[in-house]
Amino acid sequence: MIIKRRQKDKDEDRSKDMQKEREKRRRKMISGKYGQAPLKHAKKGINSCCYAGSVFLILMVMLVFSYVSEGSVGVIAGFAGLAVGVLAWLGLMSGIRGFREREKNYITCKVGVVCNVLLLLGLMSIFFRGLF
Repeated sequence: MIIKRRQKDKDEDRSKDMQKEREKRRRKMISGKYGQAPLKHAKKGINSCCYAGSVFLILMVMLVFSYVSEGSVGVIAGFAGLAVGVLAWLGLMSGIRGFREREKNYITCKVGVVCNVLLLLGLMSIFFRGLF
């Protein structure tokens, strides 16, 4: 009698697990397009966005430091500006390489490329403004 109950409980548990698994698969199919799984973001695109965020943060810190010191910044700020330019270039290249990844969502690549281009243009304008 006890053995039959345990077997019956195991059968019920197994059927509940199967039903949960079916429901999980059904939800996954619905969340995608035409029954396909949703796409993941491109890893290089995420890296590109991280580069853009860090470049923006460093650039803002440099601008605040320059404003506080009333324009008399040393050579270290110039080297930091070059480093920011290199990081923005690396972010741009990473975003472009992210478009080569297959079966991915490319929105992070697009955002990263646009942000890094704008940051490079802003950095170049600051540089040329300093020359004239």
